[in-house]
Amino acid sequence: MKKEEINTVEESVENVNEEIKEEEGKNTESTEQNTEEIDNEKSEETKEQEADPLAVAQAEIEELKKQALYKQAEFDNYRKRTLKEKADLILSGGEKTITSILPVLDDFERALADKSEDPVAIREGMQLIFNKFIKTLEELGVKKIETDNADFNVDYHESVALVPGMGEDKKGKVIDCIQTGYMLNDKVIRFAKVAVGQ
Repeated sequence: MKKEEINTVEESVENVNEEIKEEEGKNTESTEQNTEEIDNEKSEETKEQEADPLAVAQAEIEELKKQALYKQAEFDNYRKRTLKEKADLILSGGEKTITSILPVLDDFERALADKSEDPVAIREGMQLIFNKFIKTLEELGVKKIETDNADFNVDYHESVALVPGMGEDKKGKVIDCIQTGYMLNDKVIRFAKVAVGQ
């Protein structure tokens, strides 16, 4: 080969090498740009993901605050309603009792308005009113505590006197009832005051 041909071939090889280097440089630059773009996209996604949990948590906190506020308002309304119902019960709770007793009061008024002088008739009238009153109390759940020949029981009786010398069979028994006791729906509302044998 001639020297000129060798030079031309060498120049061609050098040109090809330069083109390859330029291509490699372009590829490297484009790869770097692609890598940079991917990194930017990743960092934006990461930022969004980092911002997202915070936003989600704040939204959840706001929702819980609303729920707590609603529950508190609901409880406050319930409390006010029950206080009002309780006050109404206290104010009108005795209404049933009073309306049941009013007929007995009417009977007393009629008895007082009567000008009869007959003691037997007056006694019979008073006995009728008394029986009606006892029946009314029983309808309301009030019962008399029985003391006749009963054993002394601290749950129902209050001992106000001890009577000695009554014999062994009367020991610990109610001898006399000084004041009658009453129960309301199986709850003692007044203990019977009694004298007990010793």
